Amino acid sequence: MPLALLALAIGAFGIGTTEFVIMGLLPEVASDYGVSIPTAGYLVTGYALGVMAGAPLMTVLGTKVPRKRMLMLLMGLFIVGNLLSAVAPVFSVMLIGRVVASLAHGAFFGIGSVVAAGLVAPHKKAGAIAMMFTGLTVANVVGVPLGTLIGQSAGWRVTFAVVAALGVVGLVGVAKLVPDVPRAEGVRLRDEMAAFKNAQVLLAMAMTVLGFGGVFAAITYIAPMMTHVAGFADGSVTWLLVLFGLGMVGGNLVGGRFADRALMPMLYISLGALAVALALFTLTAHDKIAAAVTVVLIGALGFATVPPLQKRVLDHAHGAPTLASAVNIGAFNLGNALSAWLGGIVIAAGFGYTAPNWVGAALAAAALLLAVLSAALERRTSNPGSVVTGSAPAEQRAAAVHH
Repeated sequence: MPLALLALAIGAFGIGTTEFVIMGLLPEVASDYGVSIPTAGYLVTGYALGVMAGAPLMTVLGTKVPRKRMLMLLMGLFIVGNLLSAVAPVFSVMLIGRVVASLAHGAFFGIGSVVAAGLVAPHKKAGAIAMMFTGLTVANVVGVPLGTLIGQSAGWRVTFAVVAALGVVGLVGVAKLVPDVPRAEGVRLRDEMAAFKNAQVLLAMAMTVLGFGGVFAAITYIAPMMTHVAGFADGSVTWLLVLFGLGMVGGNLVGGRFADRALMPMLYISLGALAVALALFTLTAHDKIAAAVTVVLIGALGFATVPPLQKRVLDHAHGAPTLASAVNIGAFNLGNALSAWLGGIVIAAGFGYTAPNWVGAALAAAALLLAVLSAALERRTSNPGSVVTGSAPAEQRAAAVHH
């Protein structure tokens, strides 16, 4: 594998760390600025909304700029946002810093995937893309817990300064190791937008919003939930996030393995089990061992939905995979924003720190209903590009051949 993939993985590691590390530092940030935990949760919501808006915007702008230069600009934006968060004198300035950093998120993964695939032979493309995304999964096992530990011992501002430094390493790596890749020719926004007329693309994105949103409803408030309800010490949040990250890595591997073999059954099982696990978390959160086990399950079941949902979007986004893929990354973060906001509402209403788990269970259950609806619609309508009609699996195989 080319060293350029290492540079992309480092960038992905930094982005993954800054996205998730705030969850373990919410109590410290809230205390420092004198705001409530639900108000501090806006730092999660704001980042997620920024990804949602920035993914399509930056991807479209990236069609006008050589890809290597665009990746460098995105890492520069990421660095500025994290530095602003590190030195923010008031809460509103930190929120702005989070949004600035988030604008780089979706486009970096969308454009980076295209660059990674272009660096290797055709039969190694999937491995190259997976290597870049390894940075994101490793961030949840190493970067987030380490950043939480640094923030709790040396101050949360130091954490964001370190993340900005990671961005600098990623920027230098892209500049030195990624070869010059010419910008894509003949890319028209009208063609890219046409994919969003497909009902299956929209349903898949809605499943993305609700399904992964269910995960974030609980995990956004994991620090106060585990310390105030389960009785863990503040320092234990670091290791709980390690468990969550390990669950995500395992779920991603399982979801990726079965996405090609039995996509819809994989979604049914993972979304249904996720809804049950989140509902049970309201009970298991009162016991340390049961809470730790549930955190692993939520990470695994939540991320098991990512490969099949991403693949479903790509399968149905005929002729516009780049923009659709970036927008789906934005959809994940729209779910994060929605669930963090709803979780803050139920906490502020006095229902307690475990109440967001019920919100998450409801969101995951809604995603499961959409999956059933999507499959039913697919069975009733024939795919114009398929060779065999009247069978959803046959349609999917034909679509895969065309892609």
